[in-house]
Amino acid sequence: MTGAVGGEAGVTAEITAFANARIFDGSSAELREGCVRVASGTIVEVAEGPGPGDRIVDCRGRAVVPGLIDARFHAYGARLSLLDIETSPLSYLALAGARRLAGALGRGFTTIRDPGGGDAGLAQAIREGLTAAPRYLFCGAALSQTGGHGDPRPPELGCCLGGGHMAEVVDGVDALRRASRERLRSGAHAIKIMASGGVISPSDPLRVPQYSPEEIRVVAEEATRRGSYVAAHAYSAEAIAVAVANGVRSIEHGNLLDAPTAALMAEQGAFLVPTLVTYDAMEHRGAELGLAPVARAKNREVLDAGRTAIMLAREAGVRIGFGTDLMGALDGEQLHGLRLQVEVEGPLALLRSATTVNAELLGRDDLGRIGPGAVADLLVLDGDPLRDPSVLWGGPDRRAVFQGGIRVAEQDAGLVLGSGGG
Repeated sequence: MTGAVGGEAGVTAEITAFANARIFDGSSAELREGCVRVASGTIVEVAEGPGPGDRIVDCRGRAVVPGLIDARFHAYGARLSLLDIETSPLSYLALAGARRLAGALGRGFTTIRDPGGGDAGLAQAIREGLTAAPRYLFCGAALSQTGGHGDPRPPELGCCLGGGHMAEVVDGVDALRRASRERLRSGAHAIKIMASGGVISPSDPLRVPQYSPEEIRVVAEEATRRGSYVAAHAYSAEAIAVAVANGVRSIEHGNLLDAPTAALMAEQGAFLVPTLVTYDAMEHRGAELGLAPVARAKNREVLDAGRTAIMLAREAGVRIGFGTDLMGALDGEQLHGLRLQVEVEGPLALLRSATTVNAELLGRDDLGRIGPGAVADLLVLDGDPLRDPSVLWGGPDRRAVFQGGIRVAEQDAGLVLGSGGG
């Protein structure tokens, strides 16, 4: 193949060749030496070397991996308090969210699923290039029962509920059907529900299931009808079992999973999206950032259990993704989520989770892999992540991020690559 390919109306698209690369394709257990050839933001082929006329990015023997996917990132999660978030102006949350998303992109996360927050306006601004951000799959405000994980009111606060930025309180089958349809109408990638208590919510026990089976089922029916799915925040085995048995496809957190429930998840084809780093970060930094004492106590209840849940899920054959779920100033800990999951499963399983498995969860076969037809979201690393996974969470001088084949403008200290013409 020559250094150009045909485009629309006979327009020729220049090919950029990421040459002298050691490639992790998203699934293989070994890196492959080769050249990733890109045109118009899409991978054309993985070849032995560049073609005549290619514009060359010389990787100098470095590893090239697919852009990472964080399947649990909250753009509007600008505070550690749900009440602070829900009483903030949406204009503030959108600007704070744009900054949070830009930070994630600079760390190598080229796709984000936002299961709880975001909206069509933020997604449109990203598509139009108004702000630098990963590919953004928003779910809109999560659905919560009264007094559930998405209800930010502490018991002693007597007020009506407003907001609806990250979560909306909706009770009853008919109301949930309407709310689900509205999210799908607005372009939501999936629908998020709160199926158990949570760490930072002030009034709900952590382990108690939330929403009735009938309520969960109607949300799943509406999502499935539109070719979408339901993601559920759930900690306890009981809450996970109720959610999965009634059509939920993605279990978020899942820290208190047990073996029988893991087997049920595998049988139903559900995914687990662990978020180990959020508990680690809240344990080490929560007090200094003003995390409420009740939230710190709940956090300790699930802190170590998340690792066990991953092992139980793996033994049962559950597909395991990767997420972070970092709120407020904790979003800078995002890369440490990779380290924590490596400590449980090793670098190969982690890389698969953050690329091909998450892409499968999202239903996007153009993401999370390096091969023909995939988007050219690439991470060039100064080292072999299978042998030295610390390169994944090292400083910016150890990585270069490309989105659609174009290098992301970031720190001047970024990894230096060669360039030239073929």
